Amino acid sequence: MNRLTALLGVLVFAPFVSAQTYEVAVIPKGTTHEFWKSIHAGALAAAGELKAEGITVNVIWKGPLREDDREQQVQVVENFTGRRVSGLVLAPLDARALVAPTEEAVRAGIPVVIIDSGLKSTAPVSTVSTDNYKGGVLGARRLGELLGGKGKVILLRVLAGSTSTEQREAGFLDTLAKEFPGLQILSSDQHAGATRDTAYRTSQNLLNRFGRDVTGIFAPNESSATGMLLAMKDAGLAGGKVKLVGFDTGAQTVAALKSGDLQGLVVQNPFRMGYLGVKTLVASLRGQKVELVIDTGCALVTRENMAEPAMVDLLYPPLEKYLK
Repeated sequence: MNRLTALLGVLVFAPFVSAQTYEVAVIPKGTTHEFWKSIHAGALAAAGELKAEGITVNVIWKGPLREDDREQQVQVVENFTGRRVSGLVLAPLDARALVAPTEEAVRAGIPVVIIDSGLKSTAPVSTVSTDNYKGGVLGARRLGELLGGKGKVILLRVLAGSTSTEQREAGFLDTLAKEFPGLQILSSDQHAGATRDTAYRTSQNLLNRFGRDVTGIFAPNESSATGMLLAMKDAGLAGGKVKLVGFDTGAQTVAALKSGDLQGLVVQNPFRMGYLGVKTLVASLRGQKVELVIDTGCALVTRENMAEPAMVDLLYPPLEKYLK
């Protein structure tokens, strides 16, 4: 009887093992901006590659609409934990607010890989992201060089609690202080908010106040850069009259780089981020050792180098191939 029970156990369990099917929830900060679409495409590319290796990964893509809706993102994480998915790939909106739901998922046996923005927890198996501080350094150096080390500058912050953009902002300010002491900071305490529209309104207020004096601006994400760009056009300050350095690819930022309305763009590799987020999670689920921190890289793109093959790959990720 015991031998029969054991045999039945093997027969029931064997198909489950050979199938190697994983349900992976990928949870972005938001679902509107092109940056997140690139992450989605990268996640699907990883799933396709794993399928060719005989490993089925069902990617479930769900996140809040707005990048300031912490409560909704917490609920999404909690819901997936309740569903007992195989694992989570999470871009936390807030480095602290997402700690409790993340650690709850891990305690439930659901591993978590963090992407894009850090989390103040040691529970995740890995963090896959840009060196965001370095991105801020690149932005500062580009703006400092454009201005010849002299002028008056605005830093348009993004959202309080967002580790990725806060690190970019810190890298920018630290580098200006160390390498460009001749640059004066006119404003560095205003936040663009979660959307292009909120960024546009904040930018209008800043330009109304400082438009006669400002010579350079740094906007450290896609929505802040596009919002500031629109406000600069309205104020007659675009086209290089005031130098603008942005962050992240998007239809509007890339077009502005081509036209000369934007003089530099610090570009991440969100496609690779989504790809490695899923690959790292599945490797962990399969018992493989993974790196605690994986840097997906960033680069400075200008009008002069944007046609180079390496930059073209960053500016135009293959979204259409994966997002059908």
